[in-house]
Amino acid sequence: MSELQLNHDGQSLSLPIYQHRNSLYEELHTRPSPKIVTPCYVTHLAMSRGEGDIQREYDLVVSLCQRFSVNPPAPGASCFYQGFGGFEFRWERHTEFSTYTFIRAIDEEKASEFALAFIPKDWLNQLPGELVVALNIRVQDEEMDESQQTHFFEGQRPVGSCVANGKAKALTSFRLHSDGFGRFLVVNHGLNAYQAGRLIQRILELDTYRLTALMGLPVARGLSADVSYMEGQLAEINQKIAEIQTEQDERALLKRLSLIAARVEQYRSDTNYRFAATNAYHALVGKRLEQVFEQRISGLQTLREFLERRLTPGIRTCNSVRDRLEDLSRRIHRTTSLLRTRVEVSIESQNQKLLASMDRRSSLQLRLQQTVEGLSVVAISYYLLSLLVYGFEGMAQWGIKLDPKVAAGAAMPIVLFAVYMGVRRHIKKLAKNRKPKQ
Repeated sequence: MSELQLNHDGQSLSLPIYQHRNSLYEELHTRPSPKIVTPCYVTHLAMSRGEGDIQREYDLVVSLCQRFSVNPPAPGASCFYQGFGGFEFRWERHTEFSTYTFIRAIDEEKASEFALAFIPKDWLNQLPGELVVALNIRVQDEEMDESQQTHFFEGQRPVGSCVANGKAKALTSFRLHSDGFGRFLVVNHGLNAYQAGRLIQRILELDTYRLTALMGLPVARGLSADVSYMEGQLAEINQKIAEIQTEQDERALLKRLSLIAARVEQYRSDTNYRFAATNAYHALVGKRLEQVFEQRISGLQTLREFLERRLTPGIRTCNSVRDRLEDLSRRIHRTTSLLRTRVEVSIESQNQKLLASMDRRSSLQLRLQQTVEGLSVVAISYYLLSLLVYGFEGMAQWGIKLDPKVAAGAAMPIVLFAVYMGVRRHIKKLAKNRKPKQ
């Protein structure tokens, strides 16, 4: 761990440094606003990016620097701003997309060309990812007349307002034009280069975030039909729960419910990030609208009015599908609990019947055991008395005066009692050995 030497009030301090201290200081100064000198063109591209595109993207930025003999960004950098002679290039890497911004002064001889005119086309064609945002901005000091404005927006109806507390005007149609780009016209009425740069950056972020916020809309529309189908299936299952008659019916409904639950959880897992990002980007759009400080132009919709009317329904559609998935998950959980309760009650009923059957069997086994014990006593006593008869007959042959049959009859109660007690003691000993040890 490194240490930092501090001098405070003439005293020298040596303190260990938190490893990310410098990066935390620099974080507040990343992505600074550009310095915009009017008139100029600004072209902005936002490419959705996968994890595998990070190194390729960095290598591409380095190759552009090498073409124009410009110092490349440091390895691992997430942003890069540099002048390339005829244009300024700005590259920023965000969580799921990267932006490429080109700024160049307007050449009066080629005033119809936007900022990409001097960018190598083969380099542009290698940009990794998929194009989400393509925006051209013309920044100038003079107002356009109606015919020039109509030509610039290709006949599409613009919306806009005075921005930056009346020091500029921003117009756009929020549509794609014949070149595949969106367009903004910004008229500077007194902003300096730094103020104009901040305004342009907010406009770029506004257009970028409004489109990335809507990336969840196709997902929501694609899921809507499936969610409706699963809601219908769940309603049908709830109705059939009351009609369950056999154990097979319970198992069939529980299987269907498990399949629906698995699909819902898969959809939630696949869309949680997208819908969360949609709301985050939408919040950023609202924040950028506040930061441009709009003032109404008579006869035109403001940027806020247009976006609230057109953008907000799309965001609500995403939130609606997200909420329906969450509600469906909760309803499935309740239905599963209800169905499992029925199954548990059925199992308890079966267990009670089984226990009753086992009790009856135990009673029969006890009676049978008692019968066998009695028969065993009789059989053992019979064989013992038979042996005693042979003994008594032998004693009579030796001259002892006794009748073998009379002697056997007299011994019979004693033999029966002795055999009975012996059998009972043996049974108790076996029962004692069967008890589990504590």
